[in-house]
Amino acid sequence: MKTSSLILAKKGVITWLSAVMFLLVPLSSAFSVPFPDQSAFEPYQYHTYQELTDELHSLQENYSSLMTVSSIGKTYEGRDLWMVKLSDNVDQEEDEPGVLFMAAHHGNEWPGVEICLFFIRYMLENYQNTSLPEIKNIMNTTQIYLLPMVNPDGVTADTRKNCAPNHGPYGKRSTVTSYGVNLNRNYGDPWFLAYLLPMRYSLPFIIPDSSFNYRGPYPFSENETKAVKVFAETHEFSISISYHSYGEFIVYPWMHTTKQTPDEPLFRSVGENISLMNNYYLMIKKDRLIPLYGGTLGSSENWLYREKGSISFTIEVGEERRPMDPQVIYDLCMTQTAVHLYLCQRAQTIEAEKTMLHHS
Repeated sequence: MKTSSLILAKKGVITWLSAVMFLLVPLSSAFSVPFPDQSAFEPYQYHTYQELTDELHSLQENYSSLMTVSSIGKTYEGRDLWMVKLSDNVDQEEDEPGVLFMAAHHGNEWPGVEICLFFIRYMLENYQNTSLPEIKNIMNTTQIYLLPMVNPDGVTADTRKNCAPNHGPYGKRSTVTSYGVNLNRNYGDPWFLAYLLPMRYSLPFIIPDSSFNYRGPYPFSENETKAVKVFAETHEFSISISYHSYGEFIVYPWMHTTKQTPDEPLFRSVGENISLMNNYYLMIKKDRLIPLYGGTLGSSENWLYREKGSISFTIEVGEERRPMDPQVIYDLCMTQTAVHLYLCQRAQTIEAEKTMLHHS
């Protein structure tokens, strides 16, 4: 019965994928504000935190009926964590499927910020485009949330971690011993395994507070992950993506074991179609009678799935951490915009697919 459920899920995907592929051809011509001229190569200028802030508020002012910008928290250095919502009745919490896109958990990984901002502009500027009716349909039937810069302090400092002071690995020392926590190790899932299997979960690299992978003194110790946690607990979304760079691969729960989730057929179905669109490698772990333990602890996709049941992925975009060729950034934005459109459409049926899968 599991196999038949997967076949049914894949049949549904073909319909959604066909609809999205229809949108791929006119994407560039439909985007009314052209990307910077790439005829003479100049290094791409990534958005700073302030530039992102200014542009988001300018877009909200120009498209106030379709977009809101709100702060869901502040960083240690006082920067706002801007959450964007796109929808036709944007000031209302409607009974509609939701999707969440996040970027820049790591402050030295910038392409995801550009992908999110590009998608926001694309949706707003093409809402009334009669040649792309699917855009209006998606906006009218979906609540789309974007957190383009999870770690603005880290982006500003150009560092992987955030910039909060540490007081020893467990936060017990009176003096500052180092700065920064790896935010994508700070989610509370499953925190305790590192002590039970220290070598399999690289305990020597996630406990020292000076390490680039330091996970923090306790789960959700950081302002940024606390803000994501509160937002996730108070809003509904069925699918989520967290952007990182680089490697051109896609991962999904569980990231800490070979054991498959109860929703493995849905993760495979959605993930395989993302892979078809961006040509990235979908990392599939072989299920075993006795699961192997090891991998990444405290990542966003694991926690979002366990706590909310969200079909959550991490996508490592690009072939380098921070490409400087404008054409490369443009191609990333175009490709992932098509992925976003597919996910917004797939969100319309994902809960029904879960029900069918679990009752088969």
